[in-house]
Amino acid sequence: MKGVPESDFLRLFVRHETSLRSYARVLMPSWEAVDELMQEASVVMWRKLGQLEDADGFLPWAKVILRFEGLRIRRDFSRDRHDFSEDVLTLLAEEAAEVSEDIWEMEREALERCLTSFAPHHRELLLAPYRGEGRVSKIADTTARSVNSLYKLLGRLREKLLTCVETRLQESTAL
Repeated sequence: MKGVPESDFLRLFVRHETSLRSYARVLMPSWEAVDELMQEASVVMWRKLGQLEDADGFLPWAKVILRFEGLRIRRDFSRDRHDFSEDVLTLLAEEAAEVSEDIWEMEREALERCLTSFAPHHRELLLAPYRGEGRVSKIADTTARSVNSLYKLLGRLREKLLTCVETRLQESTAL
């Protein structure tokens, strides 16, 4: 067998999993779908490991597999009127593939640091839309606030979060 030994596959996969998940999130409509894509793509990667020439090429190779598996899985979601077309997904995937792993990591770290600067109840609201349908409504029920007022607050919190992340990224690149 040429290229990367089977014994190195898991090591490479785990080393690049954060970047692969970030890339997969560009392609998929939910974190549950990302989990499904990661599982399916890892099986394909294992089957096609013989095509990988060296360990340095793992991340781009894995992203190509993620992209094609993501498009295959997305066909199941295509009945949803809010779904992106295959052309739009291809464009997003191509752009995301060009972002280096270091940049993904810097952005992830900036986001984590900024999220911790918010009060717990604001952090919960910021994350609610990504944790499943109806989370904002549940928060509204438990806090006796209207859903509309929470979405307005969420918009303001997202602006603050974006400003924080952009500031941290500028500070990181200035060093």
